[in-house]
Formats: sequence, structure tokens, C-alpha cells
Amino acid sequence: MTFPWLTTLIVLPVLGAVLTALVPSGRGTLAKQVATGFALLTLVIGALISIQFLFDVDMGVESETYEWIPEFGASWALDVHGISLALVALTVLATPIVALAMWHEAEDEKRDPKAFFALLLLVEALTLTAFLSQDVLLFYVVFEAMLIPLYFMIGMFGGPQRRYAAVKFLLYNLVGGLAMLAAVIGLYVQSVDAGNPSFFLPDLVALDIDTTTQWWLFIGFMLAFAIKAPLWPFHTWLPDAAAEATPSNAAFLSGVADKVGTYGMIALVLPLFPDASRDAAPVIVVLAVISIIYGALLAIGQTDMKRLIGYTSISHFGFIVLGIFALTGESATGATFYMVNHGLSTIALFVVVGFLISRRGSRQVDDFGGVQKPAPKLAGVFLFAGLSGLALPPLSTFLSEFLVISGTFTRYRPAAIIATLGIVLSALYILWLYQRTMTGPVRPAVEGMPDLRTREVVVVAPLLALLLVVGFFPKPLTDAIDDAVGPTLVEVGVEQPEPLAPVAEHAEEGTGR
Repeated sequence: MTFPWLTTLIVLPVLGAVLTALVPSGRGTLAKQVATGFALLTLVIGALISIQFLFDVDMGVESETYEWIPEFGASWALDVHGISLALVALTVLATPIVALAMWHEAEDEKRDPKAFFALLLLVEALTLTAFLSQDVLLFYVVFEAMLIPLYFMIGMFGGPQRRYAAVKFLLYNLVGGLAMLAAVIGLYVQSVDAGNPSFFLPDLVALDIDTTTQWWLFIGFMLAFAIKAPLWPFHTWLPDAAAEATPSNAAFLSGVADKVGTYGMIALVLPLFPDASRDAAPVIVVLAVISIIYGALLAIGQTDMKRLIGYTSISHFGFIVLGIFALTGESATGATFYMVNHGLSTIALFVVVGFLISRRGSRQVDDFGGVQKPAPKLAGVFLFAGLSGLALPPLSTFLSEFLVISGTFTRYRPAAIIATLGIVLSALYILWLYQRTMTGPVRPAVEGMPDLRTREVVVVAPLLALLLVVGFFPKPLTDAIDDAVGPTLVEVGVEQPEPLAPVAEHAEEGTGR
């Protein structure tokens, strides 16, 4: 019997959450240390799992299936493939970074910080389960369960309107979850009618479901994932949550947890409902393009830095959804790669903005100015993170955006052309934000602002290094993603157009215009 690597990856943060919660009140530093230690241990296990798939080293990682509710054909079924691997790696990397970034943000005279760190580990475990699950009922359970700790993370720690933002987040996602529950039940009924009651994903993919039924089930799943992603017009909860949550909490929410929505689109919706996915693709592509332009335009007009980054995420999620529903191998590989790169970039932006807010005591753009003179390292890191947000070569965000646009261009040329405007707008809101906060005369309130501290360097350095390294050497990750994307698109049954340039060729050449 092989070692249960995947189950261990999930159990570790759960154990860490329990032990963190058991730390005596008033021992906040100990709670942080315990939580960060378990997050780092989970990162080590995640790295070992990634080595097997990225570099073809046999670590003994295999799919795992254990009985859960045998009467209904439900099981604890876990497996890893290129799409899930990319997001698992993002999750295990982001958690210790967010924990370190949150070291002082969670301190509140009315609340023990151990609550936030325990909840963070719990969300990590649930998110990992969603990415690894091969059982649709298990996926649904963790999809809904992660709302509870996220609700408390937003509602307990953050700005003055945090409770409003938390309730709005919960209500929006519960509506989507209820629609998904109805679809999960409907999918199970289809398996019963076929004589094989099961929630096991490969069994459900093999079902022959008529197109009309597929459409109803597709709507249930897609509504839940469109809200989670978030996709216009189901997006309005995200800017409020991003603005009112602590910067590190917003980083994890937008950079990691929301990827469950786009992951569900490509890993569940496409293979389960191929006919409906093909028919709905033009509509989803239009909504994605609207998200790209809408999010970018509203980001330009924001005066709240955290809300600005929230709107940029709506625009970036539009690119991800566009790549998925363009239904080409190049765009789908780019969309999955985009999920990882957006996570790294957005976490870096939120974390650096958190550093600025902690120093100035304000998140308003107009309260800053000339920061680069008293804190040049902080300004430099902010610029680097911002440039990753606008996908500047040779950063890894450029390649993912390029693959999405070029892959979409081969099937939906007008959509790709309009979406390109979002790239132009991203340069406008990022550079304008940098200009207003970092350059110009030094405002009296930022004189003497301290530069980056050692802990802060440790937090941001891995993110910035990965954005650069993966930009130059993306091939192992893009190859793993491409190997998983191919079979998914075969299930959808769409004829693949000739790519503008093969994915493998891009990966070998790195980035560059």
C-alpha cells in the first residue's frame, strides 16, 4: 500500500487548525507560530507531490479512493492532474505567505488572532480538497463548507463595513450553492437511471445525458461557479469583500479561494456537460469580455487601493473564463496558467498594499504620494507587483495572457480583439496607481515612512521570484497543464483550430514580444 500523499496534504492543515485553536487565549504569537509551521509543512508535502508531475520523479503519489457513503455511491476520491496540480501548488505556497503577511494584521484588541490563523488553515484544507476531489458530492460539500470560515475571516477582521461585506459574500455564494445542489442531485438521478448510482466523476462523465437535461444541470453548476469566480454580472460581492477584509485575507480570497470557481468550470462543467458547454460558449465568451472591460474601467476610477485591486481581479477572471470557453487547447492551457499567475500577482499586490496601509493608516490613494523617497525598496516591490498585474514580459503573467488571447483569436476573433483593450487599460490603472502613490512630492504624512522589514521581504520575495522564474522557464508547468487540458477538450468534442503558435513552442522559447 502506497503512502496516502493526497490525504496527508489535506489532513495536515486540518490538524494545524485544531492545534492553533487549542492554543490558550493570550498566546497569540504561539498560535501564529503553530499555524505557520503547519502551513510550511503542508508546503513541503505539496512540493514533493509537484516534483513527481513536473519533473517525472516517482514519489509514489497515486489516486486515492476510500468508501464514504457507499449506499449512495459517494467516496473520498482524490486524484491530481495538470490542472489541479497547478492550483494545489498555488494554494500550498500562498498559505504560509499569507500567514506571515497577516502576522500583525490579525491583531485586534477585541479578538484573539488565533481565530484567523485557524480559519486560514481550515480554508486551505477545504480548497485543496476541492482541487483534488474526484467525487462530485465531496466537491460540493467542501465548496459550500469553505464559505463558513471565509465568512468569519471577512466578518471578524477588517474594515468598518466588514460585516456587510461578509453577509453579502455569504448570500451571493449560498444562492449559487443551492443551484449547484439541485444540479448535483439531478446528476445523481441520471446515474441512477443509467443503473450505476455514483458521484464518481469518471462515472458521471461517461453518462449519456440528453442535451435538454444537460442544459438545466449546466445552469446549476455554472451559476455557482460564475458567482464564485466572479463573472459579470455576479461579481458585486468581490469589491466589497476585497475592500473590507484585511489585505492578506483579500489576497487569499481573490488569489486562491476564488479559483475554485474557474477550476470547476474547466474540470467539471466541460467534461460533464459537453453539449451544453459548446452551445453556451458564445454567451459565456461575451460575459467574459464584458468582465474584462468592465473590471478594468471601474478599477481606473477607484480611490480605495484594495477596492481597485478587487476590480482588477474581476477583469483578470474575465480573461480566465474567456480562455476556458474559447474551447481551444491553447486558450485553455493559458487560462489554467493564468489562474496560477493571477494568484501570485494579486497576492503580491494585496500584500504590498497591506504594508502601505499599516504604515499610513489609510487605504485611500490620495493619502499617499512620494513614497519612493522615504521607502525606495517598498516602492520598487510595489512597481514589480504592479507590472506583473499588467502582464509585462518576461514575467509569467505575460505568457498566460498571450496564450488566452491567441487561443481565443483562432475561434472568437472579435472577442480576442476587444479583450486586448483590457490589457491596455491594465497599464493605465496600474501605472496611474503607482504614479499617485509612489512619485511626486513627498506628503508630510509619509515622511519618515519605514522601508521594507525582514519579515516583509521574506513574504514578497518568493512571489516576485516565481513570477520571474516561471516567466523564463514555464515549460514544466505548461506541459503538465496541456496534458490535462487535451483530454478535457476531447470530451467536449470541439474541433481544434490551428493554433497561431504551438503551446510547446511558447514554453520552450519563454516570453518576449
